[in-house]
Amino acid sequence: MSDNQETSDADEDTTPAGSATLPLRPPCDRLPCHKSSVCSRSYFVVVMVFFHVYIINVILLLFYVHYNSGQEDASRSRDAPSSNHQRPESRRPPSKPEFLRDVSLTRLEGIRVGHVQKVSLVPGKVHEMRTLSMKPLLFEIPGFLSEDECRVVMQLAQLKGLIESQLMVQDGQEELAKELNLSPEEIFNLLDINQDGQLQLHEILTHSRVRDGIWLTPENLREIYAGLKADKDGNGLLSLEEFRLLSNDAFQRFLLQQGVKRSQLVRNSRHTWLYQGKGAHQALQDIKTKVTRLTRLPPALVDLSEPLQVVRYEEGGHYHAHHDSGPVYPETACTHTRLAANTSTPFETSCRYITVLFYLNSVEGGGETAFPVADNRTYDEVSLIQNDVDLLDTRRNCDKSNLRVKPTKGTAVFWYNYLSDGRGWVGEQDEYALHGGCMVTHGTKWVANKWINIDPDYQRQARYQQLVSQHSEDEDDEGLTPNPDIQSSNIHQDL
Repeated sequence: MSDNQETSDADEDTTPAGSATLPLRPPCDRLPCHKSSVCSRSYFVVVMVFFHVYIINVILLLFYVHYNSGQEDASRSRDAPSSNHQRPESRRPPSKPEFLRDVSLTRLEGIRVGHVQKVSLVPGKVHEMRTLSMKPLLFEIPGFLSEDECRVVMQLAQLKGLIESQLMVQDGQEELAKELNLSPEEIFNLLDINQDGQLQLHEILTHSRVRDGIWLTPENLREIYAGLKADKDGNGLLSLEEFRLLSNDAFQRFLLQQGVKRSQLVRNSRHTWLYQGKGAHQALQDIKTKVTRLTRLPPALVDLSEPLQVVRYEEGGHYHAHHDSGPVYPETACTHTRLAANTSTPFETSCRYITVLFYLNSVEGGGETAFPVADNRTYDEVSLIQNDVDLLDTRRNCDKSNLRVKPTKGTAVFWYNYLSDGRGWVGEQDEYALHGGCMVTHGTKWVANKWINIDPDYQRQARYQQLVSQHSEDEDDEGLTPNPDIQSSNIHQDL
C-alpha cells in the first residue's frame, strides 16, 4: 500500500507546471469528449416528446369539454320541446336583428322637372304623371280619380261627419307651466336659437306655433309685447332681463283675454277618416288599389297605413306650411309602430313615407297647395322668416312660395317625405317637403290624403307587420270581424 501511494505521489510531482490534474468525470461530461453532442440531441428529443404529448392532451381535453356541452344542450332541448314551440321568440334577444332585409322599397324616378311618364293604374287606361319638382320628389297625375269617386268620397265623409281639425286655445296652461320645471334662464337659452343673447321675433313665433298651435304674425307678437309691457325699449327683441318679467303662461293668458280667431290657428278646416279595408265601400278600396299601383309598394305596407283622411276648407280656410312627417331620432318612435318598438320613448312622430293628395273638387279661388322651398339650393329653417316675410304663412305669403299646385277635380299629387337610405329603405326626412294649403278666397275646397306609413327602422316595421298578421290570424280563428274604427284609431296623428 505504501509503495503504491509513493508511486502515485511521484507521478503527481512529475506533472509539468501549468498542467494541473483535473478530477475524474464521466466520459460524457468531459468537454472535449465527442459523445457530448449525442447526449444533447437525446435530451432535446426527450423534451420535445414530452411537450408534444402535453399539447395533444390539452387538445383532447378541449374536444371532450366541447362534446359534453353539446350533449347537454341537446338533452335540454329534448326535455322541453313544448316551451320552444310556444315561445320561439324567447330564443333570441329582442335587441338583436330578427328579420332579414328581404324587402326593397321602389322609388320612382323624377328624371327632371317637367318630365312626363306613362303609368297604368286601371285596366285599359293610361295616365300621365308629370314631375313637378326634384326636391322634394313631387309628381302630378291628372284624372287620377273619376267624377263618381270624387262624389262618393265627399258624400261618405259627410255621412260619417267631420270634426274640427284643430281646437281653440284651452285653459290649463298654468298647470302645464308648473310641470315645466325650468328656470327663466333655461327657457330663454332654449328659445335663443342663434345664441345671441336676445329673443328675436321668429324664435318666439316658432315656439308658440309648435306648443300652442296658434299662428301669430310678427304684428300679433308686437301687440302682445305692448299689452304685456314686455319690450320696454321697443326694439322688437327680448333680453334676458325683459324675459324674466314674463310668467310662463303670460302669452296664453293674454290670448285668452283678447280672444283667438280661427284665422289665427295653424289650420282652419274640418276633417274625418274613412276606412279602406275589407268591408269598406268599393270606391274606397279601388282608390287604395290605384295608390298601390302608383307607388309600386308592397300591398301589405299600403294596407297597414292610415285610413283615408277627407278635409273640407270653407272660405277663409287654410293650413300653414308644415311637414307631414317628423324626423326620427334614436329617442323617437313612429306612431304606427310604437307597440312593436317594445320600449318607452319620450317622443312619437308620424312616419309618413309618401303623401298622396287628391283634389275632390275645383276651387273657385285660392286653395292652392304651396311648397315654399321646393327645389331650393339649400334649406335653412331660420331664413323662412325674414324681414317680416314669413314663408310659412299661407294666408299672406302663398304667392312667394317656389311652387303652387292649383286644385283641380280628380287630380292627384304625391311626394316622398323621406329620402332613400341608399339600401332600398327609408332614409332621413326630406326637409324640402315643407308644404301648406293656401287660404281659400272663394268657394269650398275638398281634398283627401292617403299616407303610406313606413318606419325608417326596418326591424320595427317588420316586427309591427308580424304582430298585426298574428293578430289577424287569431281573429280569423275565433271568427271575429275587426272593427275598422278601433283598428285605425291609434295609428294616425294630425300634423
